[in-house]
Amino acid sequence: MNTPIDWRQSSQVFDQKADEYDSWFENSLLFDIELAALKEIKTPLGSPRLEIGVGPGRFAREVDVAFGVDPAIAPLYLSQKRGIGVIQASGEELPLANSSVGTAFLLFALCFLNDPVQAIDECSRVVKKGGHLVLGMIPSSGAWGQSLEKKKNEGHPFYEYARFYDMTVVGAWLKAAGFQVVEVRSSLFQQPGKLKVFEHSRSGLSSDAGFWVIVAKKSE
Repeated sequence: MNTPIDWRQSSQVFDQKADEYDSWFENSLLFDIELAALKEIKTPLGSPRLEIGVGPGRFAREVDVAFGVDPAIAPLYLSQKRGIGVIQASGEELPLANSSVGTAFLLFALCFLNDPVQAIDECSRVVKKGGHLVLGMIPSSGAWGQSLEKKKNEGHPFYEYARFYDMTVVGAWLKAAGFQVVEVRSSLFQQPGKLKVFEHSRSGLSSDAGFWVIVAKKSE
């Protein structure tokens, strides 16, 4: 059984190393590939847009997110400088009204959540009927997921509390929360440590991919 993640512990490193984490995105081919997969979503997405686990706001700024939440305060200052409205909060307890969001983005934060089921339920609560939840996830079974799991076991500070999942588990959580998967994109087919060239994403779920984008629609 997995040990529950305390959000105060898991977010502490992002508070302490906010600038280091933010600087990683500069001239990062990995960031460019993951961002491209998000921008290549075909499903029309509504507004306003929320990102849970917004961090320094690098992705949020590029996908027209209006506001974001994060338990770590230091990255929120960086996000705010990028024009994102910010609230310090955890994904499991969103300080937002019911049906107030057109699209919720949960990018890379799923693996750090204490209770991912509750967080997805919260997304269902705040997303309007017919709105969408966009997940960006690193599959546990892929080479990238296994590489990050190894880093976690070796004591890497950013991944100490991370947990990685597969589509079977996440798909069941989405269905239980009233979401239907309407689009999936796969990317990051190059191996960890061998990332050399830019990639576009491919439509559909590929077991060879290191990054999946899952678009789920809330039932109307």
